[in-house]
Amino acid sequence: MTRARLAYMPLITYPDIAPDDSVSAAVAVAVALGLELHAKTFSVEIPRASSALGGVLLDLPEMIRTTEENSVVQCRRLEDLVRQQAGTAVKAECTTRKLAAGLTLDAAAIQARYYDLSLLPWAKDKLTIQDLAQAVVFGSGRPAILVPPSAIPEKINHVAIAWDGTRVAARALADAMPLLTDDARLTVLTIQDEKQLERGDIAPALASSLQLRGLDAQAKSVPLDGRPIAEALQASAAEAGADLLVMGGFGHSRIRDFILGGATKGVFRDLRMPVLLSH
Repeated sequence: MTRARLAYMPLITYPDIAPDDSVSAAVAVAVALGLELHAKTFSVEIPRASSALGGVLLDLPEMIRTTEENSVVQCRRLEDLVRQQAGTAVKAECTTRKLAAGLTLDAAAIQARYYDLSLLPWAKDKLTIQDLAQAVVFGSGRPAILVPPSAIPEKINHVAIAWDGTRVAARALADAMPLLTDDARLTVLTIQDEKQLERGDIAPALASSLQLRGLDAQAKSVPLDGRPIAEALQASAAEAGADLLVMGGFGHSRIRDFILGGATKGVFRDLRMPVLLSH
């Protein structure tokens, strides 16, 4: 019996909302990968001010009520968008949860642990959307795919692997394996002169290992040429015709302040294609 693979998509509605085209792109990735999609929208609950403050700011209760009502409206609209984009191609379930604004990020990371992976619509100019993505990537223990609005794949059967032989790279590869189809192509990417590696043949070694499993895999060396690592990896993956880039997510949190590795930081700054991050 074939088991369903469950994808989790958290969608916040305050203070930022993911762009519709990013949400649609994330649904398209779910369809391309044949995932069962579970979208969770979060409506906001804003604490009421003290009576003293309320007396100074006479319009504050009305402002809070309007903000909360708009959040609920946006939840319903996003759910309708997800269902419309999914159509009959994949099963899509949508639910809403009401939370105080400060609790949303942790709640999303915790919920993500109950699914196979997360799909995270991306917005370059919305900091809260980026904070949500980082919280899920580094707090859930599950892989997550960041999806830019430009990504509308019909199929995902060519996957690029960013490989440096580290633990997180191996973890990312293992997390991506269940997503591969029988006819999948893989391109193993290594950055030239980026790290002092014990051996220079790690990309061909991984490609050979994947070939032993019956997969079509090849190695490719990527020169930086003065570019940031993330830009070079994404550009090389796109040039190879890959639909998805897989890489380990380097970083740790220090009281909600995320400290990211160079390539990971570059992806969060300039996402150009769907990228699976695993921490």
